[in-house]
Amino acid sequence: MKTILITGASSGIGRAAALYFQEQGWNVIATMRSPEKETELGRLDRVLVSRLDVVREETIQEALSQGIERFGTIDVLLNNAGYAAFGAFEAASEEQIHRQFDVNVFGVFRMTQAILPHFRTNQEGTIINVSSIGGRVAFPLLTLYHASKWALEGFSESLYYELAGLKIRVKVVEPGNVHTDFTGRSLDLIRSDSLEAYKDYTETVLQKQVESFQANGSSPELIARTIYRAASDGTDQFRYLAGEDAEFVMNMRRERPDAEFMSWIAGSFR
Repeated sequence: MKTILITGASSGIGRAAALYFQEQGWNVIATMRSPEKETELGRLDRVLVSRLDVVREETIQEALSQGIERFGTIDVLLNNAGYAAFGAFEAASEEQIHRQFDVNVFGVFRMTQAILPHFRTNQEGTIINVSSIGGRVAFPLLTLYHASKWALEGFSESLYYELAGLKIRVKVVEPGNVHTDFTGRSLDLIRSDSLEAYKDYTETVLQKQVESFQANGSSPELIARTIYRAASDGTDQFRYLAGEDAEFVMNMRRERPDAEFMSWIAGSFR
């Protein structure tokens, strides 16, 4: 029986993945910052709910130890925890910039370094990083988020080669829009109230983003199924697009010259 450790399992994609993997007969270590608030996952067979904050090293080691003690091993690490900072880059505070990278990038670094000794001992393992099509294309007013996801893509691709000889697989799942709490816990709004030049554009883009999520977004459950395929297909495939809109946008990116593609993106937010 396989075991997966999932970060950010309290909601959205992480929670959907925890439920789906459990349904498929896997052991699940569902980690989150506030496990005391979780009332459902912990009652399921083969699910261990553990405290883990990807910016706090001590919680990472404790969650790994608890998971291995409970299930004997960990076969797959799903680096899912993350969020998006939205707003004008000029208005972003140093704290907001650092936090975006601390969670989305350095959190993945910490988790990966923590699990690798276990995978090397086992002479196998799989690391799945939840990225985004936003790691290969960009949209306005998401500069920090895109920078973090492009960093994650480069890290993952380099690590893919680095670990191949150790029989450790690295994979990236790239969702498009997802029906999660985009304007709530998953979004950090960068306030630019004092910068009048950005006010109207920010309001327009945010409204367009919300409309796009509502009209084109995939369910977290669909993304979870793509993650399961990545975890269980036994191949060395690196990238997995998730969602029809992700496929559409990436096809546009491949087929159109830069100027034409960027003009299309710009026009989508007018």
